[in-house]
Amino acid sequence: MVSKDHSLSQRRQCSLLQLSRSTLYYQPKPTGPENLELMRLIDEQFLRTPWYGSRQMARHLQRQKRKVGRHRVRRLMRLMRLVPIYREPNTSKKHPAHKVYPYLLKGLKIDRPNQVWCSDITYIPMQQGFLYLVVIMDWYSRKVLSWRLSNTMEADFCVEALKEALATHGRPQIFNTDQGSQFTSGDWIDVLKEAEIQISMDGRGRWIDNRMVERLWRSLKYECVYIRAFENGRQAKAGIGEWIEYYNTERPHSRHGILTPFEAHANQNEPSMRLAA
Repeated sequence: MVSKDHSLSQRRQCSLLQLSRSTLYYQPKPTGPENLELMRLIDEQFLRTPWYGSRQMARHLQRQKRKVGRHRVRRLMRLMRLVPIYREPNTSKKHPAHKVYPYLLKGLKIDRPNQVWCSDITYIPMQQGFLYLVVIMDWYSRKVLSWRLSNTMEADFCVEALKEALATHGRPQIFNTDQGSQFTSGDWIDVLKEAEIQISMDGRGRWIDNRMVERLWRSLKYECVYIRAFENGRQAKAGIGEWIEYYNTERPHSRHGILTPFEAHANQNEPSMRLAA
């Protein structure tokens, strides 16, 4: 039997590492090496062609001399949380019992930090398994405010990231997400309501509003994840943390000229630092 002191020590470790408990004690998912390789190839191709459904993705893999059928590809894409944009605009599966909130950003001019935040989840391949990554992003500055890794799709790691962002950066006026079950869960919604934040969710035809996070995923995976080929969760946490720090503080974002996301979030009233559009 695990003692109370030991359990408390585990929770303290998780807090210090800013990692969910399931990731701190990560055990690789029982997915075979062939499926892991297929998932990596699917992920790479989906970044290039996000309109590929399971049928077209299977054809692509078959042209690469991979013996794989549509049904297997569809199962792997669902596991990876990949939904082609032309078939279904929502980027994750809804929970039928959860309330869906209206979309609040139509016609809204987003011109300052902490006006609108957004969040999304992506699949992170490793040599011996995979993880899911969630980020909380400021819409205006494109700064990553917080992030978490998990080896499950439960809502807890998303809620942890949300609480950290609120504690560190204050609160936004509006928080926009897709209609995925993590973002409609009671725990997630309760945190937003307690902070008196307006809740907005992408509706039909609004998949394009996720484009800034999709660009983050593309850069992260090509500049960090695929190159480093992490062996386990600890390596993934360290490597992704280093890259996000670089993205926030060293890499100018095209939206803000020569400003990094960190500078745009902190110094939005300094136009002398910005390039003409």
